[in-house]
Amino acid sequence: MPELSYAAAVNAALRRCLHEIPETLLYGEDVAKPGGVHGVTRRLWKDFGDRVFDTPISESAILGSAVGAAMMGRRPIVEIMWADFFFVAFDQMINQAANVRYISQGRLTAPLVVRTQQGNSPGACAQHSQNIEALITHIPGLRVAIPSTPQDAFDLMMSAVHCDDPVVVIDNRTLYSGDKQQVVTDGPVASIGGTRLRRTGPAATVVTWGAITHRVIEAADRLARDGIEVTVLETPWLNPFDHDALHHALAGTGGRLAVVHEANTTGGFGGEVITRALEAGALSGRALRIGTADSRIPAAGALAAALIPGTDRIYTELAHFTAA
Repeated sequence: MPELSYAAAVNAALRRCLHEIPETLLYGEDVAKPGGVHGVTRRLWKDFGDRVFDTPISESAILGSAVGAAMMGRRPIVEIMWADFFFVAFDQMINQAANVRYISQGRLTAPLVVRTQQGNSPGACAQHSQNIEALITHIPGLRVAIPSTPQDAFDLMMSAVHCDDPVVVIDNRTLYSGDKQQVVTDGPVASIGGTRLRRTGPAATVVTWGAITHRVIEAADRLARDGIEVTVLETPWLNPFDHDALHHALAGTGGRLAVVHEANTTGGFGGEVITRALEAGALSGRALRIGTADSRIPAAGALAAALIPGTDRIYTELAHFTAA
């Protein structure tokens, strides 16, 4: 098993798809000759020629052409450089790609993958820091995945490319240069969906996804040193969402549920997770949401850190929650 960074794991998955699936195309702004703005697609153009190509700066053209190509038998993987730019082409995804299977009565599908990255990094500012997963997950017909480790970055990309529905895979750019880990790159392709049980404990179930998972685990480790053991359930697939895994985890923690995400608290997917648990009768009492304050994100790192949940805040709020 090679040791790969998160970015290298994505590259390896793209390489395998291009090698094994002749119908696969990879394109977007600066993904070919420059190798991607974060280096994720480096050298793929050299190895796969005109199946990997750069496009003009037009998100509408990128996604619109991908929908048409997917309907005609290709499996395009396209990149939207920053998740914030997704909104320029919402019509192509929401009114077109998401509707293909439905309006054709299942005779047509749109097996395309949209790669993008979101979240805050120092100096990113308000137009490059938004977390958009709740907006995408709201749309029936779109699958949504948010990995947090190199292995999941590889596995979820493989699953997405083999899926016959449009899939949005959302990275967090702070993970691209993170620590390397051994990654299985020749295993079977899993179907979409599923969760990751990162640790277990009876005090509460903590549901999370994406890069903030690592902060949640750090906070849970600190709680454990205080004698408070919590279950951390990572849900890298928001659609399809694994209800059974959530309910099983809650059964082992007395129905106490906290949800942590980097997205703004209001309208975040955390509220959906809590509501589904409540409707299923799986909650014992109050629940907790930990998210970013309802604010635009400033460019100054110190100000951004005051808004976005960090390990200290997650630890403190979970400590109060489990003690109540």
